[in-house]
Amino acid sequence: MAAACSNKIIDVFWHEGMLNHETGKGVFDSGTDPGFLDVLEKHPENSDRIKNMVSILQKGPIYPYISWQLGRTAQVPELLSFHAPEYIDELVEADKQGGKMICAGTFLNPGSWDAALLAAGTTLSAMKHILDGHGKLAYALVRPPGHHAQPKQADGYCFLNNAGLAVQLALDSGCKKVTVIDIDVHYGNGTAEGFYRTDKVLTVSLHMNHGSWGPSHPQNGSVGELGEGEGFGYNLNIPLPNGTGDRGYGYAMKELVVPAVHKFEPDMIVFVVGQDSSAFDPNGRQCLTMDGYREIGRIVHSLANKHSGGKILIVQEGGYHITYSAYCLHAILEGVLDLPQPLLCDPIAYYPEDEAFAVEFVEATRKYHKEMVPFLKGS
Repeated sequence: MAAACSNKIIDVFWHEGMLNHETGKGVFDSGTDPGFLDVLEKHPENSDRIKNMVSILQKGPIYPYISWQLGRTAQVPELLSFHAPEYIDELVEADKQGGKMICAGTFLNPGSWDAALLAAGTTLSAMKHILDGHGKLAYALVRPPGHHAQPKQADGYCFLNNAGLAVQLALDSGCKKVTVIDIDVHYGNGTAEGFYRTDKVLTVSLHMNHGSWGPSHPQNGSVGELGEGEGFGYNLNIPLPNGTGDRGYGYAMKELVVPAVHKFEPDMIVFVVGQDSSAFDPNGRQCLTMDGYREIGRIVHSLANKHSGGKILIVQEGGYHITYSAYCLHAILEGVLDLPQPLLCDPIAYYPEDEAFAVEFVEATRKYHKEMVPFLKGS
C-alpha cells in the first residue's frame, strides 16, 4: 500500500457471499432450454463477472490503491427507507417458498435473498464509511445489482436498490443534496422512481435509448421524464443514440452532466457504474472503451473535488462481458483516483467512432433542458 498516496485510496466493500446468487442457464437471460441447443449459456448476471472484478483489483496494477473492507448483511428494517413493506414481504415469502422468477430474467433462487441482503448492507456500509469520515472514496462491489429495483417492484436482475438505500442514508445522516450519476447502459429507473418527487436528489442517467421493456419497467428513460412536484427538473435522462462511444459520452458529460451538477451543488455524489455500456458487452449497444470510462471517472473526480469535498460512493451495477467488464472497471477507478497515467492497457486497443449523432442529440437535449428545467434555465 506504500506506493499509493494516502489520499488516493479506494475502500472496496465486498463479501464473497454475494457469489451464492445462482441465476442459472438458458437462452440468454430467459432461463429456458429450447431443447435444440447443445450448449446453454449462463445467465448474463452470473458470478463469473464479479469474480474477475474482484481478482483484477486484487492482482491488477491498481492493487496498491485498494483497501479491502468486509461487507455485511442488511437488516429488513433498513430496507424500508426506500422500499415498501409489502414488497419486502413478497421477497421474503418467495425466499421461504424456495424462490421464483420475480419478473422477466430476474430469478430469486435459493441463496439469492441472502446475497441481495449482503449487497444492500455492503452498500450501506460503504456509504456510512464515508459519512463517518473514514475515507472519501468507497466502492460497493456488489451483486445482485440494484438500480432497476423500484420501491414496490423488482426489475432487470435487481431486487433491492443498493444505490437508492445509500442515497437515503446520506440524506438521513445530514447531507442536504445528493447527486446520482448512473452510466450503466440501461436507465436507472428504480433509483429515479425512488426520488422522482424530491428536489434533494439530482438523478442523472446516461443510457442507451431502449425505452420501456414491459410491466416491470414502465419508465421510458426519455428526456421528458423530468420528475414530478418538488422533484420536477431533478431527474435528467440522457438516452444517448445507440453506438455512442468515448467521445460522445465525454461530450455528454461535459455539456450536460457537469453544468447540471455545478448548478445543483451536491454535498455527496453517488457514482453508479455498469460496464455494459462498453463496446463489447452482450447486453448493451454502446461503444465505450477503457479510455472513455477512465475519462468519465476523471470528470466525476473533478465534480466531487468541487462540490462534495472529494467524497464519492461508487456502486456496481451491470457489465456482462466476463473479461472486458473487469478491465473497464479498472479504468473507471483509475479515473476516479485521477491517476496521471493509465495503469493498464486496453486489450481491445481501438474501436472506431463517429460521434456526430451523439453530439447532435446532446445539443438538442441541452436546449431542451434550458427551456424546461427550472434550475437550469439560463445556464
